[in-house]
Amino acid sequence: MSEALAALAAAGGTALVEAMTTDAWTSAKQSFARLLGRGKPERQEVAERRLERARQELAGTTGAELERARTKQEAAWRLRLSDLLEDDPAAEAELRVLVATFGTSASASGERSFSIGGDNSGIASSGDNATNVQMRAEASGQGRVYQAGRDQTINER
Repeated sequence: MSEALAALAAAGGTALVEAMTTDAWTSAKQSFARLLGRGKPERQEVAERRLERARQELAGTTGAELERARTKQEAAWRLRLSDLLEDDPAAEAELRVLVATFGTSASASGERSFSIGGDNSGIASSGDNATNVQMRAEASGQGRVYQAGRDQTINER
């Protein structure tokens, strides 16, 4: 998988998990379930149940436990979205729209913002710790991806 698609999957997982704790959840759940279902109602229903279970895992946690749960969920959804992009390259455009839509929603609530494509920057924040996140995901797969975990420094991959 190209770096650009890997960055897109990571941004999608993060936007999705961040949306789980915002007022945008219902819309995000429906949109991501449609994406994951790829036009098959039974697959969409399975995705909705998985998404809701993931949200429930976050609902009962706080502090460090919440951060661990978010990290776990982000990794799980990044993997699912990576698999989707490998299996169905046509899903890329729809995932880009969802990242733009729900990444912006998370930013409005003070959480995170991501931009994929070209040179863009956003702010990632968790409590008092803010980290500038810059992701370059050129359509050609060239460029660098900067990745930061919560309360960690930015590392170039």
